[in-house]
Amino acid sequence: MALGQFSPGPDMLLLTKISLQYGARAGCLAACGVATGLSVHSAIALTGGAWLFSYQSPLLWWAKCAASIYLIYLAVTILFSLTKNNPSAEVDLRGVRSHFYLRGFICNLLNPKAALFLTSMCAPFLGPTKPPSQAPILGLIIVVQGAVLWMLWARLLQWRPLRDFYHRAENKISIVFATMLILLACQIWRSQ
Repeated sequence: MALGQFSPGPDMLLLTKISLQYGARAGCLAACGVATGLSVHSAIALTGGAWLFSYQSPLLWWAKCAASIYLIYLAVTILFSLTKNNPSAEVDLRGVRSHFYLRGFICNLLNPKAALFLTSMCAPFLGPTKPPSQAPILGLIIVVQGAVLWMLWARLLQWRPLRDFYHRAENKISIVFATMLILLACQIWRSQ
């Protein structure tokens, strides 16, 4: 589960960018948003809602559209932020807490990798022969593990040599992140 969550994807890119640009607290808020998204995906996967993401479902097309549009929106936002002269620093989070949380939540909620991964991971643990308590316990493990690991990632990214490197190469890294998000948006349509 941890390897699946830490494989490169929209959540990892967004959390890395937020943590490096705005600091650990902003990254932890985004991680909480991602964990909330994981709780939605887990609930769907654990209640047998896998058909929502099956190839026969008309909802799959809409989910792909929403995910692609959001990933491209994130990429464009990153690219437009290059033109601003706002130095990267730990920001005062009093007025923008919900912004970072909401970005993490929406990113995970529209992340098709999260939906498909959790559906496939949870399938073996469901069924009439399994104890009824197994699904909620598995859901709790998924959400808590995701929150803890992503918060640790946000803290790890505050390591001084890493942050100094980021500050020196911020524009180049932002271009790479934006490009990867656009490529992920395109990849969504290739997976049919």
